[in-house]
Amino acid sequence: MKKRTDRKIAIAGTAAAAVILPAVMVGLAQAGVGVPKGKPQAAGNAEPIPSFGPPTQPAQVSGSASPKASPSTTSKPITVPNVPLTHGGNPFGTGGSPARNDPDSNNGSHGKKPHLPPGVGDGKYRKAPDGATITAIKKVHAQEFDVSIASPALGAVVQTRVFVPQGWKASDTKTYPVVYAFHGGNNKYTSWSHDGHIENVAKNYNAMVVMPEGGSNGSYANWWNGGKGGIPEWESFHISEVIPLMEANFHAGSTRAAMGLSSGGQGSITYAERHPGYFKYAASYSGALNITAPGMPAVLTMMNKDAGTKIWGDPIFNRSNWAAHDAAVNVGKLKGTGVYVSSGNGQPGPYDNPNAAPGDAGRVGENLAGQMNVNFVDAAKRAGVSVTSHLYGPGMHNWKYWRREVNLSWPSIMAAIGAKKV
Repeated sequence: MKKRTDRKIAIAGTAAAAVILPAVMVGLAQAGVGVPKGKPQAAGNAEPIPSFGPPTQPAQVSGSASPKASPSTTSKPITVPNVPLTHGGNPFGTGGSPARNDPDSNNGSHGKKPHLPPGVGDGKYRKAPDGATITAIKKVHAQEFDVSIASPALGAVVQTRVFVPQGWKASDTKTYPVVYAFHGGNNKYTSWSHDGHIENVAKNYNAMVVMPEGGSNGSYANWWNGGKGGIPEWESFHISEVIPLMEANFHAGSTRAAMGLSSGGQGSITYAERHPGYFKYAASYSGALNITAPGMPAVLTMMNKDAGTKIWGDPIFNRSNWAAHDAAVNVGKLKGTGVYVSSGNGQPGPYDNPNAAPGDAGRVGENLAGQMNVNFVDAAKRAGVSVTSHLYGPGMHNWKYWRREVNLSWPSIMAAIGAKKV
């Protein structure tokens, strides 16, 4: 009886949210995450789910506060702008388009047991432990390659772009420090190169940059799929396939950093939390860093419709699965890892149209990201975790700010992984 009552409450809550929130905010779900089944294991529900409120002012914070403060301090829920999106749009859109063979869109494969796609032979490259293998390498230019990876975790062949430092050779015996760069929702593996022009900063150091496919939903997690797990397993792809393939075949070293924007920023932080010691540094630009803040689970589930519960599970009965991938909930696991987070607040800034309507998708998306970033910084203070943050106030959800933030944070990322100027 209690479960039936809880279910009615959940349905009523979602229905109420549907009345309040603009139905066109489907893209908001692309900041979401799920819980892997099998490898890597979910973190579980060992800590209370915190309730964090909206920001009070833009700030630049570095350092930490007393670790004795409770991570479950309750404050006001995130404020969701109650405005229709101008000309439709995607609040967390990052200016690109999904890959043609996007595993997130292949509903027929969802929930199936991980397997290599048909027709994949042994090949000439060293494989990942689960059998993932490189099927082709295409040279984009002198320092950049597109790598095709046959992935059991995704049941498909997907792409990863690799930027190599000056002097890199396939016959090298030495290894190089590496940055794993994750793209945003509704985009693909070319984003950091095509939109971010990452080579402009990367070329000055002896570090590699690996830019893997992350799916159109930008979930950066193994999908829940009704509790049975299975394809797509994005976390397994990135951690258990891409990393070992790069280290075995491209001379990527084991000194790593993670960075990402929008949903990819959320992925970079949660990967660092869920895999302690894997990354020396994690940077997030306008990332969704507090998905269990009051109001957010109902918003994300409703906006992503069927895929919402596929990725994360039921927001009430599988609440621990959401918490296991919430960057603010698990911020205590970042002790010893360098962290940089940045975000605007959604108001038009120096790179925006000053007359942008309140319902402009870039305004709405960055408003929500900004509130979650403030919550993350507050949680880090309470947990005693040192975080460098640049919450720069006015600014919308677009690449003009992210490129600037990469330039600001790049020297710290390079220092953390021991990369040298060339």
